[in-house]
Amino acid sequence: MARTGPRELVDDTSRAIIEQLQADGRRAYATIGKAVGLSEAAVRQRVQKLVDHGVMQIVAVTDPMQTGFARQAMVAISATGDVEAVAEQLSKIDEVDYLVITAGSFDILAEVVVEDDAHLLQLINERIRAIEGVMRTETFLYLRLAKQTYNWGAR
Repeated sequence: MARTGPRELVDDTSRAIIEQLQADGRRAYATIGKAVGLSEAAVRQRVQKLVDHGVMQIVAVTDPMQTGFARQAMVAISATGDVEAVAEQLSKIDEVDYLVITAGSFDILAEVVVEDDAHLLQLINERIRAIEGVMRTETFLYLRLAKQTYNWGAR
């Protein structure tokens, strides 16, 4: 029996469901069902499979500046040795909300959300730079969020 992987789950109907949820993550399954031609139960089942297989998450996205976090920054990291091991350690830091291993001038980019500049300094100086393999960091402070979108659809 063939296992169903994430790619097999994303057919045209699932793409339509994803687009409905990207427009409004609280949209009722019955409403989605009418839009995509399925019953409420069928939509619920598909959504659960998509979530269970890691194809999507349904979460509340907040503006950190509106919830008590005054500073966001991207920390670019040059590493030596096993870059995946460095990324694994960074992923354990609560203030890191986005983490990618990259090709180019830096090995890792870590977006951080902190309460203030003192918190940012402590995070970079005492925690990030203390990770074995971190050679150098460069911090890019966010001054204003110009665009943030999650509705790129499902291809």
